[in-house]
Amino acid sequence: MSVPQEHMVDHFNELKKLPFKALDIAYLVLMLVGATIAWQYYAEFMNVYEVGILFGTAVSIGLLGWFWKPSRIFTIVVGALALIALWRYAAHLPPGETELGRAGLAAVQESDFLLKYFLSSQSAIMWMIALYITATAVYFAGLLRRSEYINKVASALTWIATTMGMVGLLARWRETYLISFDYGYIPVSNLYEVFVLFAVVTALMYLFYEKRYENRSLGGLVLLVISASVLFLLWYTFSHDAHVIEPLVPALQSWWMKIHVPTNFVGYGGFAIASMIGVAYLIKVKMGGDGPNDRLPSLAVMDDIMYKAIAIGWAFFTIATILGAMWAAEAWGGYWSWDPKETWALIVWLNYAAWLHLRLTKGWSGVLMAWWAIIGLLITTFAFLGVNIFLSGLHSYGTL
Repeated sequence: MSVPQEHMVDHFNELKKLPFKALDIAYLVLMLVGATIAWQYYAEFMNVYEVGILFGTAVSIGLLGWFWKPSRIFTIVVGALALIALWRYAAHLPPGETELGRAGLAAVQESDFLLKYFLSSQSAIMWMIALYITATAVYFAGLLRRSEYINKVASALTWIATTMGMVGLLARWRETYLISFDYGYIPVSNLYEVFVLFAVVTALMYLFYEKRYENRSLGGLVLLVISASVLFLLWYTFSHDAHVIEPLVPALQSWWMKIHVPTNFVGYGGFAIASMIGVAYLIKVKMGGDGPNDRLPSLAVMDDIMYKAIAIGWAFFTIATILGAMWAAEAWGGYWSWDPKETWALIVWLNYAAWLHLRLTKGWSGVLMAWWAIIGLLITTFAFLGVNIFLSGLHSYGTL
């Protein structure tokens, strides 16, 4: 009996898909194996919640790689570089010792070539800063010259900068324990560390949209907000020695910090991207709207990206706010205290909830929503940074 030709074609198409499905599963298994190895090494130092965070993160990264293929290479490269950094630190530990102390850590970072110039937290973060600023300029050059090649270079620089930023955070995590085991913490506790986190998260979200819409022309505008954050970080580092690792205040010594802060910054990243897309939208409207010689994506595409960035940002910000309330109940005995940080978080949440409500129920779009997204970032910036500078309260951990 002969097999119909159309069935043979369908079967062949399915066979072509199999290697990719196998890679998807293999990548997820790799993440779970890595989490299992980490758990075997550090199980005695982890409570049940931290074990859940570890394996939940592994599954999340594995699923992200399933749907967004470039994130696989990013994760593997970051993991490899972080392991090299750990190896170099381990090579300098005296036999039987687990700590180097502050002076010992500084001496190791100065004497080891890879750590001094590339893989210590401070070196990697400085590379991140330089590469983000360079990528911003290259993106604008590609936009002005309408060069896809230049835009690809800018995109590559952004990927490398993001890799170095994440490596810097992971290396700093290890360095906190090398100074003193009692110091050890995930590096998302102060303004220096969260500005690095903000840059990395925002860049990753932008790179996702860049791939999703196959358009790199918005890179310069989006990276402006990242460049502004890393320039602030550079100033903060040299004017306040912000890179110096200090022990956590008691209220932050909690596993809640591992999930509350990163979730919050996915929200901030989404809001930042939406605001810069709003700027691009207004520029294009000012120049006459869609046309045959456009450098920017169509107004419809930018409106769609703006909406999706705010929707994802709001969803993560909502989860972060709930997690923060649960943390507050454990730390201070109440879910809500109308602390300035909490009050402004509520203002941010209501602002974007109203934006999404009017978009979904009334169909609002266009110039008004673009302006609203821009103003929303100003509100978010005050909630994130301004409250720490001008107001005081239970959340006053990151003052300038």
